[in-house]
Amino acid sequence: MNYRKLTAPEIEILKNQGCDADDWGNITVHTNFNPDYIKYVNFSGNIKLGVFEEDFTLPGELKKHAGIHHACLHNCELGDNVLIENVQNYIANYRVGNNVRIQNIHHLYVEGESSFGNGVEVSVLNETGGREVMIYDKLSAHFAYILSFYRHRPILVKKLQDMVKCYTKEHTSTIGHIGNHVSIVNAGAIKNVYIGDYAEIEGARHLENGSINSNEYDPVHIGYSVIAKDFIISSGSQVEDGTMLTRCFVGQSCRLGHTYSASDSLFFSNCQGENGEACALFAGPYTVTHHKSTLLIAGMFSFMNAGSGSNQSNHMYKLGPIHQGIVERGGKTTSNSYILWPARIGAFSLIMGRHYQNSDTSDMPFSYLIEDKNESVLVPGINLRSVGTIRDAQKFPKRDKRKDPEKLDQINFNLLSPYTIQKMFKAIDILNGLKSTCGETSGSYTYQSCRIKSSSLKRGLKLYNMAIIKFLGNSIISRLNDCPCASNEEIRACLKPDTDVGLNEWSDIGGMLAPRSEIDRLIDDIEAERIIRVDEMNAVFEQLHKNYYSLEWTWAWDKIQRYYNLSLETITSMDIIYIVECWRDAVVELDKMIYEDAKKEFSLSSHTGFGVDGDRHQQKTDFEQVRGVFEENAFVEAVLRHIDVKTKLGGELISLLKLIN
Repeated sequence: MNYRKLTAPEIEILKNQGCDADDWGNITVHTNFNPDYIKYVNFSGNIKLGVFEEDFTLPGELKKHAGIHHACLHNCELGDNVLIENVQNYIANYRVGNNVRIQNIHHLYVEGESSFGNGVEVSVLNETGGREVMIYDKLSAHFAYILSFYRHRPILVKKLQDMVKCYTKEHTSTIGHIGNHVSIVNAGAIKNVYIGDYAEIEGARHLENGSINSNEYDPVHIGYSVIAKDFIISSGSQVEDGTMLTRCFVGQSCRLGHTYSASDSLFFSNCQGENGEACALFAGPYTVTHHKSTLLIAGMFSFMNAGSGSNQSNHMYKLGPIHQGIVERGGKTTSNSYILWPARIGAFSLIMGRHYQNSDTSDMPFSYLIEDKNESVLVPGINLRSVGTIRDAQKFPKRDKRKDPEKLDQINFNLLSPYTIQKMFKAIDILNGLKSTCGETSGSYTYQSCRIKSSSLKRGLKLYNMAIIKFLGNSIISRLNDCPCASNEEIRACLKPDTDVGLNEWSDIGGMLAPRSEIDRLIDDIEAERIIRVDEMNAVFEQLHKNYYSLEWTWAWDKIQRYYNLSLETITSMDIIYIVECWRDAVVELDKMIYEDAKKEFSLSSHTGFGVDGDRHQQKTDFEQVRGVFEENAFVEAVLRHIDVKTKLGGELISLLKLIN
């Protein structure tokens, strides 16, 4: 693209239109530049201008021609067809893309060198420091997890910090960037902010030292009265309605609004925050909080739904706010729940009431943690039969709003996985140990400062075993899906794992499920400087996620052999038939439990408040008009179809296997 100096006639036209410059010789323009649409503008420093040829069609079908009116520009480069008008103060040190609209703003400038939020330290989990995460444009939940939780590896921590520092240095500049097709309207002060393509900033009050990583595939919207300082906002996110952020990372397709307030917090993909507040929060993917009175503080959550009035304490009024807690994936809190940190709650657990005992239920997934007379009561495994748990598992993938082809977080949605099933095996050992130690006739048992009723213990053992049978059956059926199963030898060849990786413990690394051995290998590579850049590390996470089902099978096959006392050399079609029959029985029984749990939502007591001015018949009719009939409920129909499909699938595989001699 060719640029030239202004001609004397053009300078004269600009002067006649109310423009001035400290040095007209410092202004270069596109060869097709037309000065007609530049009025009442003050230029200083080095200025570069494109063409002003097209119209903007604004909401309400109002058309405005590209141009500059009533503004002060200093050291700025403008692309083609930019509209800038009514800048109360000035715009300085910015490179502006094509088709950008900037109207009615206070000021927009870069002062000195800026990293635009990259390299900011966020004191996550511990308010007093010690687990700081240095944020940057491509931060993933997995990178942040390792950087914050692996402080026992100081060499690793330093290497990770050096990676971010290197990235930050590469993205530090004295010139700001505003991408193509950006709209900035009715905004206040914007200082040291990188703004990506297709971003829309509408009515924001104050933005300082940050990056808005919008793009054509997944634009970012920043709404009215938003205040943000030391921040990074990723593609597809919306930050609206008076939200206040200080030292925060907002991941892809998050929604923050309705005066939400957060400091020193990380929000990863598809999080939602409204009305409440967060401090030192590690919000893994799908952490959701919608209520004014809800506080999430000094904890790690993921796939979590926080009830109204939920909060935690990280301060015992001794050495300061130094405590932290973890609610593993899939946790839920009821209204007014409370947890005294430190504590760790198992995956897919429901927390009800107030808990002061610093419990660790991480080896008891799918449980209820309930308050009873100031005591924490644990009901192991009961959430496996909850309709809410299954509904959540189905809705998470559907609610992935990310449109950006580059996914920062590698999210595994599986309800049953090596991560949760390994905990069920531990839970069975623990519950059997309690029963052996205290006696089967004991009315209750104590575990991790929680009380477990005898009936709950027995039911927990049953539910955990059913879930294990279901997972192992799912795995072997999926593995044999493409196998002709014409002979035992053919079956054995199909069952042989692709790799030895994945045999031992698995971890949930910020929403990604992976063998711990592979995370350890990654860490060793970082410490040995075989991996030295953040993009190399993110590539490892991506590959681990892609290989999940292959690695899962390695783990599952090992457990199948132990659980059913089998081996690859001797397994036969009859053994597979037995496993499938056990699987079918477990799946159907669990589905029937879920069906009965769903039926409670349509019970007579649920009709309360319906048909307020009528008799019982009108109450029933009003309920059905609003909520529908139980048998026609979409989820209930899905459960019934699931029972039918799984029964049929099991029968077909058994029939096929019976043909083998």
